[in-house]
Amino acid sequence: MSEEILVNVTPPETRVALIENGVVQEVLIERTASRGLVGNIYKGKVCRVLPGMQAAFVDAGLARAAFLHAADISTGNGNGDKTPDITQLVKEGSHIVVQVVKDPLGTKGARLTTNISIPSRYLVYMPNNTTMGISQKVEDESERQRLKGILKKVSEECGMKGGFIARTAAEGIKEEALRTDMLFLQRLWESIQKKAKATRGIKLIHEDLPLTLRALRDLASPEVEKVRIDSRSSWEKAVQFAETYNRDIASRIEYYPGERPIFDLYNVEDEIQKALARRVDLKSGGHLIIDQTEAMTTIDVNTGGFVGHHNLEETIFKTNLEAVQAICRQLRLRNLGGIIIIDFIDMAEEEHKRQVMRALERYLAKDHARTTICEVSSLGLVEMTRKRTRESLEHVLCDNCPTCNGRGYIKTAETTCYEIFREILREARQFESSSLLVLAAPEVIDRLLDEESQELAELEQFIGKPIRLQPESLYTQEQYDVVLV
Repeated sequence: MSEEILVNVTPPETRVALIENGVVQEVLIERTASRGLVGNIYKGKVCRVLPGMQAAFVDAGLARAAFLHAADISTGNGNGDKTPDITQLVKEGSHIVVQVVKDPLGTKGARLTTNISIPSRYLVYMPNNTTMGISQKVEDESERQRLKGILKKVSEECGMKGGFIARTAAEGIKEEALRTDMLFLQRLWESIQKKAKATRGIKLIHEDLPLTLRALRDLASPEVEKVRIDSRSSWEKAVQFAETYNRDIASRIEYYPGERPIFDLYNVEDEIQKALARRVDLKSGGHLIIDQTEAMTTIDVNTGGFVGHHNLEETIFKTNLEAVQAICRQLRLRNLGGIIIIDFIDMAEEEHKRQVMRALERYLAKDHARTTICEVSSLGLVEMTRKRTRESLEHVLCDNCPTCNGRGYIKTAETTCYEIFREILREARQFESSSLLVLAAPEVIDRLLDEESQELAELEQFIGKPIRLQPESLYTQEQYDVVLV
């Protein structure tokens, strides 16, 4: 599998696209005015403790108070102990060093932890933990044991406190490179501790890397053939970073000076536009309907125009198999997280169900975000979760529709007309006036003058007062005012 990373840099925004075999798989966007907070370490102040929720709110200098649960507070007693009461862990007004694990999402503040983790190219250092772990994506047991042995050996030789997790990129890496990474992380944590002790009050004490360098750290796998960057200054910084932390990729980083926009090379702009639509068409003629809500994301699979060449069960099976690949790609491309419910087309044969589930697991294994799949429910739905740390592509690029306020629909002109009739009756009974003036959208006024003209005349006769109509071009189809004149 060939991979390529494209980096588009402009002063207000940086965008990164991961291409696999010529197809866009992931798009990451970071805006200068609203950079992501995940990974940042702050010295904050506990502003409120909620014993009933086993949580506290921390003022870390962000727009909203951030949320810290008792389970995310390091106690130094290992991982298997029962979580102490929140009132024993933090006190209102006390200062605390915390790290952001989830960006503010919607109306929710950032999610915090005191279990600090600092990533490098090959490792994640956890100064408040003693775990020596290996990424689940490193499947070879002998390699897992080799990596674990190196981590323990170097940690003991250098007298390091804390734990390490070997990332997927550490597979096959020599001991010397891992030792260098471990020593770097140790020094970085010591400098963070010094800043925290010297800092009085609320302050950011460590900021995660900008998106361009994070992409090199997290996405630049051995399969990546090229990293193309269209900004010379960003390219120079990327090469310098790679020479220090990831020399294998340094020779593959290229400056792209072409007149053609870099995202046009693989139609990334078109894919971004498609990723904002509800409907995703499949090559066979079937399609997906993806609905993202605050509680969960639902994905419905439909055969659409695909009739197949054999029997119905075979048609359904092939559509579901094709849908699996498209769903996994859309999860990454749209950065959908949280609870995800997939409604595949009902399959009668158990073997077909098993094959679809195996295909889902296989494609999700390529995902950088952690995923968990549950068994098919009694209703035939597949329930899964995908770790969400940043806003989805839709939330980054879009805002709620000012006409429907994000509902996705508005009342019909007919419905608004009948609401106006009821309001006229209500006001005519309650207040004295010589006439009434109705202000509404042009399409509503048109209906009142046309289809509803007879009902309007009867209402005018019933209340004994003239009703005047005035179109307002700035009103939405749902808005109206009944004014006493």
